[in-house]
Amino acid sequence: MGEVVGAALLAHVPTIMLPEEVRRELNEGKEISLVPGLRSLRADKFDTLDYDTVIVLDSHWATTVEFVVTAQDRRAGLFTSEELPRGMCRIPYDFPGDPELAHAIAAAGPGAGTWLTAIDDPYLPIFYATINLWDFLGRGLPDKRWMSVSVCQTGDTEDFLRAGRAIKDAIERSDRKVLLIASGAMSHTFWPLREIRDHEASDPAHIFTPEAYAADLERLEWFAQGDHRRVIETMPEFLKYKPEARFAHYLMMIGALGEDDVVAPGELYSEYENSVGTGQVHIWFERPATGWTGTKAAA
Repeated sequence: MGEVVGAALLAHVPTIMLPEEVRRELNEGKEISLVPGLRSLRADKFDTLDYDTVIVLDSHWATTVEFVVTAQDRRAGLFTSEELPRGMCRIPYDFPGDPELAHAIAAAGPGAGTWLTAIDDPYLPIFYATINLWDFLGRGLPDKRWMSVSVCQTGDTEDFLRAGRAIKDAIERSDRKVLLIASGAMSHTFWPLREIRDHEASDPAHIFTPEAYAADLERLEWFAQGDHRRVIETMPEFLKYKPEARFAHYLMMIGALGEDDVVAPGELYSEYENSVGTGQVHIWFERPATGWTGTKAAA
């Protein structure tokens, strides 16, 4: 029986791919915490845990009539971002996929009341919500499989949870040990172009509105407490602050763990930071000894 051995909500912002001197120039001479956070996460988890496959729930990959799961034996090439080619240009990537698990996830869709399709087309585009995190967390680990799942842009909170349920079912029916990455931001509104360069520093004072900042901090506290039920129940309120991809990346992750029964507390691997108006953070969710939906450990 397969299992999820760890999960994380991670920021993939283009800034992490810039040279350090450029990052410091944009951030008032200081390093952003997201980069050392990923390096620490690599050393603590991705280099040490026993796992076979990483599934990236990719908030930058928007599909329309279904969720899509990558099913290639291997993905390799050079990646240049269509959004920000100045900072993400010709990044080499090469990693094995997990076709067997991809097809199992697709097959679990009907049972979860949703639609997932496994695609092995070698020309299928890849997105920086996957590439940027693989570059930090997967490069140099050639035996670890990486695959991505899209966000269906016509879906809502229930659809994203259903996709997570399908992922959960497929993993449990497999022999895989899996790490889940919810790749994306929290509140996600950019400053307008004529103002954006005044808000590139990581200080959360630059978050687009004080209300979005407060909503993000509220959920960070719930994550720390392992209160995922409250995060799910308050999604209508959080949607007012436009979380990236309607927070589908987190909702698919938590659906794959057991949704509102999940009690795993979140451990910060970065500070909560601004990126041109949006809320960015790295949070690791360790599986409790009693299981993802087990009893919370005593304080």
